[in-house]
Amino acid sequence: MDDTFKGLGGWITFAGSVLVIVVLYWAQAVLVPFALAVLFTFVLTPPVGWLERWIGRVPAVLAVVTCVFVLLGLAGWGLARQADHLADDLPRYRLNILAKIADVRGAGKGGAVEKIQATIDDIKKDIDRTSGPPAQSASRRVVVATEPVEGLSGFSWLGPILGPLGTAGLVVAMVMFMLLERRDLRNRLIGLFGHGRLTTTTKAFDEAGTRVSRQLLMQSLVNVCFGIAAGIGLTVLDVPYAWVWAALGAVLRFIPYVGPVVGAGAPILVSLAALPGWAGPLLVIALFVVLELFTNLVLETVLYAGAAGVSQVALLVSVCFWTWLWGPLGLLLATPLTVCVVVLGKHVPGLKGLGILMADTPALAPEYGYYQRLLARDLSEAADLVDRHLKTEPPHTVYDALLLPALNYAERDRLEDRLSADEEAAVIGATRELLTDAAESIRRRLQETQEPPSGRDAAPSHHPLHVVGYATNSVTDELALTMLGELLHDLPINLGVAAGPLSAAALVALIRERRASVVCLADLPPSAPSKTRYLVRKLRAALPDLPIIVGRWAPVSLADESSEMLRAAGATVVTSSLLETRTYLHGIADSRPPLPEAQGAFDVQVHMADANRS
Repeated sequence: MDDTFKGLGGWITFAGSVLVIVVLYWAQAVLVPFALAVLFTFVLTPPVGWLERWIGRVPAVLAVVTCVFVLLGLAGWGLARQADHLADDLPRYRLNILAKIADVRGAGKGGAVEKIQATIDDIKKDIDRTSGPPAQSASRRVVVATEPVEGLSGFSWLGPILGPLGTAGLVVAMVMFMLLERRDLRNRLIGLFGHGRLTTTTKAFDEAGTRVSRQLLMQSLVNVCFGIAAGIGLTVLDVPYAWVWAALGAVLRFIPYVGPVVGAGAPILVSLAALPGWAGPLLVIALFVVLELFTNLVLETVLYAGAAGVSQVALLVSVCFWTWLWGPLGLLLATPLTVCVVVLGKHVPGLKGLGILMADTPALAPEYGYYQRLLARDLSEAADLVDRHLKTEPPHTVYDALLLPALNYAERDRLEDRLSADEEAAVIGATRELLTDAAESIRRRLQETQEPPSGRDAAPSHHPLHVVGYATNSVTDELALTMLGELLHDLPINLGVAAGPLSAAALVALIRERRASVVCLADLPPSAPSKTRYLVRKLRAALPDLPIIVGRWAPVSLADESSEMLRAAGATVVTSSLLETRTYLHGIADSRPPLPEAQGAFDVQVHMADANRS
């Protein structure tokens, strides 16, 4: 029975999605005005809230709504009047239009266009000859016409006007009531979702309102700058009604993708009709190309990038969907609706998949993206991720942020039989190669920035701290110790990695032989720390005063609860990152009093077990 319900779960979800789309399409006469009203409410809430403190709620709502919609009405009326004037002026541009048509026809003579047209004409003539004259009908149909009934039919011209006016009136009314009752509506929605989800609901409302308002504000600033620049340019180029086209272009830019094309196409067509010759229209085209490039690459990058929080591909798909569903108004509402869907996907667990697909945040965390590229054997893109981290983040964090987690994930997947031993070896080999490149880049950057020395030159009275590192389980632990050695290269610390495997007695003998001051045992999760706990117990019994560091280095998602057990076995400290280990060792090195030269040479070479395997 459970398997049956699981099998039907996908079909139930699909049927529910289809039902939602059908309802959205069927109820668009109500939902579209409602969505427009919600959009205007989001935009007008800040000015209403500011004005409400001075004159009260009802006067503030009435004043703001009246001003906004009167201005929109006046703007629409003005554009309609200018369009009428332009239609009246078109006969004056007849000579320019005819001259350009003649130029185009002259350019097509003798070319491919004329040959194609001639071929089409020949095909039409052949079809007409073979089909013959149409057969005469045997009888004639009698059409009975009735006299039109006088009455309301004389007002049929009001039909196309009453529809938009009714929608506009409904939107204005809903905006006013939503602004007046916005607090009550918010509380009712919170009560609908339940008091147990109070935090989630509050965060979702606040983020949706902030994102939509910020997106519209930034887009308004960009469009105003675009309109001013277009108006000045069209005026200089002597295009008729320059500021009308500038205002229209600025307004149409609120419609994604289609709006800028329409806004630029109208003045280009007018320039073709009104300006003599081809130089003027070409300059108008160049003006809009330059303005679009400057707006997209400079203004939107500075003012608007990331304001909506939606990826460009998701926005394009959303524009197509809402335009197909609701027509031109869906095209206008596509961006705000998509922003709201992304916010819901962030806060509602059932819509998390939509949030991941549509948000502009990276779908994979950097360490997962790096590990995925290693699994795909794409060393080039993995190196790009490392270089990008070195350029944007503190260089020393690259080991804990990218390189080390890949070793943890590879070992986890091998233990869970999702990765073979050969595939894990490929990940380790690629990480070793990228580690060498990253270490060289870090040292080169430190030399270029000329950072003050923080190691041997900073404390000349201290002899280097001798540390023995030992990889408890596998070659991944050895590679992690190599990363630690790279992190310590600018400190008065010599890390010697003991070649393994070694017994506890052999490790104790090696530490005594090298006169080490600290021992560091590397044991990367998710492997069990049982062997490390045994070694710690033996080392503590043989060397009671020796500081013992256990490195359980891993990202937070793989962190375990073995620290208490290891400390109970005798570990001095259990660190969870390479940088934490570096800080601890640096503290030991700085706290030691000056000592005489230690007898015997300390082997600072890094010995890697099975170094030829990769």
